[in-house]
Amino acid sequence: MREVCEFRRGLTYSKKDEASLSKNAILRANNITLAANTLNFDDIRYISDDVIIPQEKKLVKGSVMICTASGSRSHLGKVAFIDKDYDYAFGGFMGLLVPNSEIIDPKYFFVILTSGQFRDHINSLTSGANINNLKFSQIKDYQVTVPPLLEQKRIVGILDEKFKAIEELKKVTEAQIQDAKELFESRLSEVFENKARDWSNAKLFDYIKFIDYRGRTPKKTKSGIKLITAKNIKKGYLQNDPEEFIACNDYEAWMTRGIPLKGDILFTTEAPLGNVAKLDTDEKVAFAQRTIIFQMDRKIFDPGFLFYLLLSKPFQTNILGQATGATVLGIKSSLLKKIEISFPKSLDKQKLIFLELYELSEKKDSLEKVFLKKIQDLDELKKSYLEQAFEGKL
Repeated sequence: MREVCEFRRGLTYSKKDEASLSKNAILRANNITLAANTLNFDDIRYISDDVIIPQEKKLVKGSVMICTASGSRSHLGKVAFIDKDYDYAFGGFMGLLVPNSEIIDPKYFFVILTSGQFRDHINSLTSGANINNLKFSQIKDYQVTVPPLLEQKRIVGILDEKFKAIEELKKVTEAQIQDAKELFESRLSEVFENKARDWSNAKLFDYIKFIDYRGRTPKKTKSGIKLITAKNIKKGYLQNDPEEFIACNDYEAWMTRGIPLKGDILFTTEAPLGNVAKLDTDEKVAFAQRTIIFQMDRKIFDPGFLFYLLLSKPFQTNILGQATGATVLGIKSSLLKKIEISFPKSLDKQKLIFLELYELSEKKDSLEKVFLKKIQDLDELKKSYLEQAFEGKL
């Protein structure tokens, strides 16, 4: 590859050079979206105007920015095409590959760097333990096939047309996923905003016991009893990652604030605030860090109904209205207990509401799986076209 492009190292700067805002914007590994190989500008950093940035440390139209160091090996070698002139520098953990346009078409060069062969090459360089950086010498040694420029441009033209069609299909599919989500959210809000006259009002603490494991950090082990923290509790479901444990012998001593039951509701009080999931196992599990277990009076509440009530927009809006914190929003237990809720007096009616919302949620999830599979298939089709390009089959 050394024969077709110039290699430029990113700008090295110190922490004291950083500024909240200046004319010196600098892009880092976070500014490349891994799956799409595109630039994103969600988290741009700045360094002081006093720092003089050499022109060779700035992005060049038609070049490719590459991640050469990262805390995650999967991010090493990720690339983004610079499609226009940006007055941005690139950081020390990044590199810029500037193709020689007399030898190789810039877009064809980018196609090479997004190919499965190049990704395999990067993976072979970073397969060892604790390898979190790439050397330019390793990238320079990668062998590239360079057909005549006219052939390169022909291949790029075909790929552009096919990729554009794929992206249009992906947009339609993503819109269908969003429509399914919005339909469910709309009905969920409607149920709890348009309450019937036979609904009762109460404070959250009137019929719900709080089992509070906030502020506690247990000794973790490689195996044992599964530990659930706020990191595992998402909007409507429990996530396995991160998978953490406490020792079996520590369970009784640790779970002194209360033992959860299947069907209890799990709630996060900060970072993030207001995530809700239902405990769906009879197995022993331990809790810690920013989590409260809502153990309802089951003569008053159907667990499924309460789950959807806590996920609903009216309840979530109420929670956010009581939140405090300058950088991280959270809610005090004393305020949480006083949050007002409304519910049908009849358990049978609660169960009917739960069944309706559950069926709608299942339909949404089923559609989402179908649509996500369609997106995966389109991504595979894109890879297939890339492989065809390198095999001379386009």
